[in-house]
Parts: sequence; C-alpha cells; structure tokens
Amino acid sequence: MTLKKGLSLYSSTMIIIGSMIGSGIFIVSADIAAQVQSPFYLLLAWIVTAIITVSGALCIGELASAMPKAGGQYVYLKEIYNPLIGFLYGWTLFAVIQTGTIAAVGVAFAKFTGVFFPVINSQPILFNFISTQQILGISVIILLSIFNFRKVESGAIMQNIFTGVKIISLATLIILGFYYSLTHPFMDVIQHFKQSTSGSGNTSITFGIFSAALVGALFSADAWNNITFTAGEIENPSKNIPKSLIIGTGIVLLIYILININYIAVLGMDAIANAPEKRVATLMSQQILGNVGLYLMAGVIMVSTFGCLNGIILTGSRVYYAMAKDNAFFKPAAKLNKNDVPSNSLIMQCIWACILTLTGSYSDLLDYVVFAVLLFYIIAIAGIIVHRRKDPNLIRPYKVMFYPYLPILYCVLAGTVCVSLLIYKTAYAGMGLAIVLTGIPIYFLFVKRRKREVIID
Repeated sequence: MTLKKGLSLYSSTMIIIGSMIGSGIFIVSADIAAQVQSPFYLLLAWIVTAIITVSGALCIGELASAMPKAGGQYVYLKEIYNPLIGFLYGWTLFAVIQTGTIAAVGVAFAKFTGVFFPVINSQPILFNFISTQQILGISVIILLSIFNFRKVESGAIMQNIFTGVKIISLATLIILGFYYSLTHPFMDVIQHFKQSTSGSGNTSITFGIFSAALVGALFSADAWNNITFTAGEIENPSKNIPKSLIIGTGIVLLIYILININYIAVLGMDAIANAPEKRVATLMSQQILGNVGLYLMAGVIMVSTFGCLNGIILTGSRVYYAMAKDNAFFKPAAKLNKNDVPSNSLIMQCIWACILTLTGSYSDLLDYVVFAVLLFYIIAIAGIIVHRRKDPNLIRPYKVMFYPYLPILYCVLAGTVCVSLLIYKTAYAGMGLAIVLTGIPIYFLFVKRRKREVIID
C-alpha cells in the first residue's frame, strides 16, 4: 500500500494556516512584552519573525518543488547531504520539535478551557506534579491521534472547517480592535512608539533580550513546513506546495502583526505583560466586549488550538513513516492501515507527546523547540545552494527569488538568533543541541540493525 493523494491546493494552504495559528499568538505577546518592555520592540519582534518565516518558506518551496516526496525536510536533508543529517532532523522532530509542539499546544488548549471550567488549571492534583491542564491536554492529543487513523481527506476536512472558523474569528477581532482604539482616544499608540525609541541602554543586553524575546514569536510562526511532510498525499505537489507555503505564511504573518497592533492600542504594554495566565487575547476581547468577550475569545482559541493540533498530528506522522521506509526508524511506523494512513506512526508520536506534556512548562518547550527548528532550517536552506551545484540539471518547477541572496539572508538572521540563544539562554538552547546530538549513536544503532538484517536475508 502507498499514501493516496487527497489534498488540494486549498486544503494544503489551510493545513499551513491551521498548523501555524495555534496558541502562541494568543499567549506569547505577554512574555515578549515583559522582556522588551516597549511597544516598538514588541512589534519589531513580530516583523523580524515575519521576515525570517516568509524568507524560509520561499526558500523551502524550491526544495519542495524539486523533491516532492513524503517526509519533506527529512528527505531534503538526506538527499542533499547524507542519511545521517536527514536522520538527525527526523529524530529531533520526533524527540522534541513536533512532539514538543503538540504537547505545548495541547496544554494551551487546556489553559483556555479553564476560562469556562476553573477546575482545569495548573495546580497539581496527582503525584504532586500532574495537573488537570495536563490531563486534558493529553486527552485531546489522544483523541485527535485516533481521529487521524481515518483517510487523509477526513483530517483535511476537519482542518478546513476549524481553520476557516479561526480566520473569520481573528479577522473579526482585528476589526473590533481597530474600531475600539479609534473610538477610545486615551490610548495614544504613536506616543507609545515615541517613548519606546527614546531610551538608551546597553546594546549587547538589549540585543540579547530581543533575541530571547523572538523565541515565542518564532514558535508561534512555526509549523509552516509541515505541509512538506505530506507531499505524497498532495495533488500536483511540485506546484501546489510552493504556492501554499507562500499564501499560507503571508496570511498568517499579516494577521499576527495586525493583532499585536491591536493588543498595544487596546491594552497598552503593562496590561499585555501582566495579562492573567498570559491570556492576552482574552483580556483584549474582555476589554472590548466585557465578560462576553472573555468567553467568546476563549472559545475561539479553543477552536484554534484544536485545529492546530489536528494539523500537526496529521503531518508529523508522515515523517516517521518515511524514515521507517528507509529503515531509519522503528519498523512498525512504515505500515499503513486500511485507510492508507500510518497509524503506528501516529501512535508513537502520540505516546511521546503525552510524556512531554508532563515534563515541562510552556516556555521550556518553546526554548527547546525553537533552537532545534532554526538549526535545521538553516542547514536545509543552505542546502539550496549545495543542491543547485550538486544537481544543476534537475527540473525545479519553482525557484526561489533573489537567489542566492534570500537563502543567505535567512541563514544570517536565523543563525544570529541561534547564537544569541546559546549565549543568553544557554541551558535551554544547549539542551536542544544535546537532543540533536543524541541522534548520532541512535542512527548507528539503526544502521547496525539494517546491516544485520541484510546478512540474515
């Protein structure tokens, strides 16, 4: 059996949007505001994130068009460099990138469920460390993993519905925010910007703080490359993947910047930085519509995180499937069920994501994930230059614009963030790097097993 093509351009774009817009945009501005303490730098963090993300999507689009295979970035790294580099990406994806993101979004879903049911909170109730938030987060991860045992079209339909609802809701929130700020002149955004640029301070510390603050924004804008994991199930992937990457990331980053303008206009920096449970979006909605707004926004965010979970659970499992087909992962992950879906891969991903849900806070998972994500994006995007030289005659239906300057720009910007994280968030970035490196001995264990099986055959 093989994967069946059932994803159109529209479905691919909605998977990107739905996977990117999860919980981050509704929460992480509180952390960023607390760190930078300036509306100018809060918005600058999101603008820099937009530049990095859209540049990355434009670059990865070329690799996706040239190598439209299930597994996405794992395949690109394996074919451009060597199987070890590909494996390290797939291993890190399983160990922390994809599963850590699933865990973080699952906890965020539970966090906003707590608006309706206060019993859902972060207070430990089992073994002095398991909370009702974690229990609910684990439950929804299991539910969606089982749901995706069905045909890929079923997952796509759910994704389309939930993503459509969240886009409409966010557009409405943006319109209400602008209307409110225009009719309540006590919030002078221009004055905030002037104040934010008038101060002075230690440049190196400011740079370090800003780089650390980018973590949340970059995490909120990630998962755009997940659509490449499902290339084996996309109609005309050579053309539709690059198109969906450009459209999807462009829409999401525009929404993110507009929402943060509204946060500043409606709430101001102090309120953003001190939002209860970091629920900035619900606080803004409550400010505009009263208590009704609080519950409406909490409901929207629950829809958003639920849809995001569905997208990243569906796509991530395809990477482990591709690795197992190459004998670079546990063999059962290579099997498809009666619906031509890698159900064993979904189960493995689910189990580890549930374990991660119990191990750390939301911000810890952000730090682990972002460093590892950026590291492999840099390697993949630098690979565009390597790939063109290695195979200049390969047909590339889409070529990145401003080559080689755009790939170089991405690598410089993302590399700067990685170095900053190693300097200013050494423990977490170091842990992310350590997780990557643990894949080296594990890779050779798989190689040894593969050689042993060949001898037996």
